[in-house]
Amino acid sequence: MDTQVWMRQFLKTVQDAFGTRLVFVGLQGSRARGEASERSDIDVVVVLDVLRVSDLERYRTAAAALPNRELLCGFVSGKEELTSWDRADLFQFYHDTVPYFGSLEFLCPLIGPGDIRRAVHLGACNVYHACCHNYLHEREAEVLKSCFKSAAFILQAKHYLETGAYISRKADLLPRLTGRDRAVLAGLLGGDFAGNFSEYSALLLDWASGLIRR
Repeated sequence: MDTQVWMRQFLKTVQDAFGTRLVFVGLQGSRARGEASERSDIDVVVVLDVLRVSDLERYRTAAAALPNRELLCGFVSGKEELTSWDRADLFQFYHDTVPYFGSLEFLCPLIGPGDIRRAVHLGACNVYHACCHNYLHEREAEVLKSCFKSAAFILQAKHYLETGAYISRKADLLPRLTGRDRAVLAGLLGGDFAGNFSEYSALLLDWASGLIRR
């Protein structure tokens, strides 16, 4: 599957469905970063002037005939709801979205350093809780891996706070990190979570704990 070709087809589909009401279309996730596998989700972003349930139904109908429809997911919103969204979430949303139609520049004035710090802190709290819960109850390597994936987004925001540079690809971010930050991202990129479940749980828990306490 050629993601660029698919996105052009998707863009035409939603333009035909919504016309001038379409504010923005973009792509997020592994396909936007060039890290996708053949069966990775297609994480699209669609922003309309306003959003009603009837618009969701129109979206579903329009997208039904697209190839690989089963891979389609993502974020759909009205513009006013997006500008009123939690600003800690908006930081990652803005930086992780590749535009195909329109722009998200209207979000930039809304996001300050305090919002990014909150994104790091809240993300660390969530990873800490999930890691503890998984260690005690599920004990699943895949759940642990998903916690490390969440940690990668936190590392992107932390690196941005420290340097002013947002690095979207994990392989590009890794050499810029040191200490436990580097160890966590290296674990995501090549760790054996099933074979070293306790070790990687300890690494992630200690890392998240440090961020929370800071």
